Amino acid sequence: MVSSVAREEEEREGLRGLGHIAFIGVLAVAAAAVFGIARWIDNSYAFFAAYVVVQYIVLGTAWNILGGYTGYVNFGITAFFAIGAYSSVVMYKLTPWMPLPVMILVGGVLAALVGLGTGYLTLRLRGVFFSIATLALAVVVQTLITNWDFVGGARGAYVLRPRLAPLIGGEYIQYLFLVMLGLCVVSLATARAIERSALGYGFAAIRDDEAAAEASGVPTLKLKLIATALSGGFMGMAGAPLPYYVTYLDPASGFSLNYAVNAIAMPLIGGTMSWVGPLIGAVFVGGLQEYIRASSLYTYFDLNPAFGVLITGVLMVVFVILAPQGIVGLFKRKPR
Repeated sequence: MVSSVAREEEEREGLRGLGHIAFIGVLAVAAAAVFGIARWIDNSYAFFAAYVVVQYIVLGTAWNILGGYTGYVNFGITAFFAIGAYSSVVMYKLTPWMPLPVMILVGGVLAALVGLGTGYLTLRLRGVFFSIATLALAVVVQTLITNWDFVGGARGAYVLRPRLAPLIGGEYIQYLFLVMLGLCVVSLATARAIERSALGYGFAAIRDDEAAAEASGVPTLKLKLIATALSGGFMGMAGAPLPYYVTYLDPASGFSLNYAVNAIAMPLIGGTMSWVGPLIGAVFVGGLQEYIRASSLYTYFDLNPAFGVLITGVLMVVFVILAPQGIVGLFKRKPR
């Protein structure tokens, strides 16, 4: 009897693993199709705008691992994002020959280590106290970067972007978009794997009732550290290509309010209980922001570039009131 149950469980695990491999394949094909369409359009702005949207998918997914799955609201997004960005500036100055994927990996590792250390010091705090601690982290990191002359300090630093993209040819922005698409596939696949694993069930137990989870034997501190490290690591990887995207990086752009607001709003609008929520929210909100930015509204009404944050804030308030579970929640069956 026990052996048959164990055999059935192994078969389920095998099917789950095959399903996840198939899911990764579908994501890769979809990413290749998106990149092919963008190259067919052959418009530089299309790559710049699509890069921003895909970047927000990665950021929203990263935030959702800690904020959505585990229930710990993180306001320190810009700290981890800027760690990834400024680690690329450091490597650009020390080893300009280093390929961008390696820079992304290094930035992600550094941000994950900072997330791990921060989590160990702050995850014993709960609720609003943890959120305030992460906000303080962003302030501390921004102060350190502003006073670090090697990375430009308050005056900023220039990063010369290559003219041609390696391997694929064309403009370098195409290469940046392709790399960010690959990172998007990795982050979404990781989020889905977490959601359907024992790790995800542990995160959900912490989110629903941490005291009950701990009393039931769930290693809450260990799981929270894993969530913080994964979330911070993906945020750092999302920020690593930023110096090559903007070519001039200063604290105002690296710690922009856009990243903090959008990374929280997009999962909330799309839905925080599923991996697909940040994807839908980023495509919807990010696409809307880029469309308005590309239209004549900005010049006609002389709008400030921060107008996109206002749009995001209004949408977030509307969805929190009318659809607390986000867009994904609207299509879920209600229990009888």
